[in-house]
Amino acid sequence: MTVDTNTMISITEANQNFSKVTKLVDKHGTAVILKNNTPRYLVIDFSKADKEKVASMDDLLSVSEQLLKQNMEAYEVLAK
Repeated sequence: MTVDTNTMISITEANQNFSKVTKLVDKHGTAVILKNNTPRYLVIDFSKADKEKVASMDDLLSVSEQLLKQNMEAYEVLAK
């Protein structure tokens, strides 16, 4: 996942000014809350939640292809 640095906010600032988090989500679609300078929480617009959790067919095919390549030897043994 690509994270826009403009959407990052510290957990301290998010606690003190949650409306800033909501404004970031309204403007950019997401906000990333940092804990100890590490991305920890992702806040997204509720209307986009279903869209975000569904992988595209291209993504699924890519992952399947990678798994087949990585485990080809095991699949050949199982096929016997």
